[in-house]
Amino acid sequence: MWDMNTFIDTLSMSPLLQGGISQPWLIAAANADEAPLILSGVLLSLVVIYLASKLGGELSQLLNLPPVLGELVGGVAIGASALHLLVFAEGGTVAADSALMPILQFIGGNLSAESITSIFESQSEIIEILSELGVIILLFEIGLESDLRELTEVGYQAVLVAVVGVVAPFAAGTAGLVLLFHMPTIPSIFAGAALTATSIGITSKVLSELGFLKSKEGQIIVGAAIIDDVLGIIVLAVVASLAKTGEVDIVNVLYLIGSASAFLVGSILLGRFFNQAFVTIADQLKTRGKLVIPALSFAFIMAFLANAIHLEAILGAFAAGLVLDETDKRKELDKQVVPIADILVPIFFVTVGAKADLSVLNPAVPENREGLVIAAFLIVVAMIGKLMTGWTVVGQPGINRFAIGVGMIPRGEVGLVFAGIGSASGVLDKPLEAAIITMVILTTFVAPPLLRVAFKGGAIAIESPAN
Repeated sequence: MWDMNTFIDTLSMSPLLQGGISQPWLIAAANADEAPLILSGVLLSLVVIYLASKLGGELSQLLNLPPVLGELVGGVAIGASALHLLVFAEGGTVAADSALMPILQFIGGNLSAESITSIFESQSEIIEILSELGVIILLFEIGLESDLRELTEVGYQAVLVAVVGVVAPFAAGTAGLVLLFHMPTIPSIFAGAALTATSIGITSKVLSELGFLKSKEGQIIVGAAIIDDVLGIIVLAVVASLAKTGEVDIVNVLYLIGSASAFLVGSILLGRFFNQAFVTIADQLKTRGKLVIPALSFAFIMAFLANAIHLEAILGAFAAGLVLDETDKRKELDKQVVPIADILVPIFFVTVGAKADLSVLNPAVPENREGLVIAAFLIVVAMIGKLMTGWTVVGQPGINRFAIGVGMIPRGEVGLVFAGIGSASGVLDKPLEAAIITMVILTTFVAPPLLRVAFKGGAIAIESPAN
């Protein structure tokens, strides 16, 4: 999809920031003969994604599990681990690995190997971009559902949860790999950094489905996950510099800290002025989409600005949602954003599942065995390092600390990005890369059902007047 070397150079956090279109896509798009086949590939991929999303979601609902877990499992079923209906050009996957390419080859007739490769790369590139749009819309929707005042009230608690959730797994993971497994320092630091990630997309979706997004616990988790993303960008800047040059670029790290702080604070402060302008504009417009189009335009502008200063685009979208949540048109806007989210958000979750290659869990493959031993250690550190964050919350009697810790567990797409960068830079050997991917997969899939259990067990505490 994206050029990993360029990715490391810009020190971005995830492919969600890139939004860029690689050169093969442009070449393919320029070829009029291939363009209809690229469209056919995208349409087939979307049909497969939506079928997997609905079947998985409905099955999860029947089993009393969060539907997002079903979407992830549906992605695994159609992805690199099973049917190969949805695979991506990144990470060495080729056109021959895709079960959809023979269909396109049949439709297109005698296509050359170069053409089918170009079509495959273009089709997977477009699905990646749609996935990125999906998570941007998801975080915009979550921002609309959040309450800025409540989020501000738990601000210091969220900061503490985020800091502990980054420092504890990073320190324990790095030290453990060096002392117990005698690994070199830089690969150990990279693996430790992968443990710091939290997938706000997965956690916030589960919280919303369970109806706990606006609870005290939900607000702490969302706030901490946002701060965790900012800290993750800084951690990535450090480890990417180490991987590339063996030393840390202090100037770049300070720039990231300053730009992240200025963006988040500035978004909230300027939002008060934008609220009035947004309502005025919406009232003046008379044509269809007079509310949702300006709102999405604002969300995309904020996402663009975040991307432009090397933050995550989803942070900008979340900030936009928080700002518009303060307007008196928020409820109406909520209803209009939901159908858009229903179309784009499943692409993101199914894509995350499709990228999870469960073959790294097969102990019958000799090269996987060492990775599985290391993975067991990383999983323990990953779980405990995040679970303990709930017990850093003070001054909140009756708070569900276990739920807060569980909410910080899933690594999701962010963890996969760390593994991808480490692999592309040559820092990670195969066992350690497999261990990181295994940790990401298990923490991603165990968190949604655990979160349901955590809130079910703490329902009385959550609803008590003390909260």
